[in-house]
Parts: sequence; structure tokens; C-alpha cells
Amino acid sequence: MTTDSNALEQAKQFVYRGLESGQLSPLIDQVFNFEDIQKAHQYMETNAQIGKIVVNVQ
Repeated sequence: MTTDSNALEQAKQFVYRGLESGQLSPLIDQVFNFEDIQKAHQYMETNAQIGKIVVNVQ
């Protein structure tokens, strides 16, 4: 799919429309503060997450 620019563009638009409409939503497993970046990395290395690991940089 990534070598076919038309198919890639269609796939990207599918994801963008799904996110905008709310039909697709990311699954967030855990949120870490930036100060805890080492803990976030350690958690990622366990491969136990179901979903995304988010690091808050604010």
C-alpha cells in the first residue's frame, strides 16, 4: 500500500475522516507526565500495553 501513492492517500483520508467523525478513536493505555519519561519507556519495553502510551509534555 505504501508504494501506491493513490492507495496510501485513500487510506490516510479514511483514517482522517474516521477520527474527525468519531467513528475511529485511539485506545490510550496509559498517560505519563514528561517528568516520568523513564517510567513510560520501561512500561513500553514490557510490551504489556493495549493501546497507545501518551507522554504529556505540558
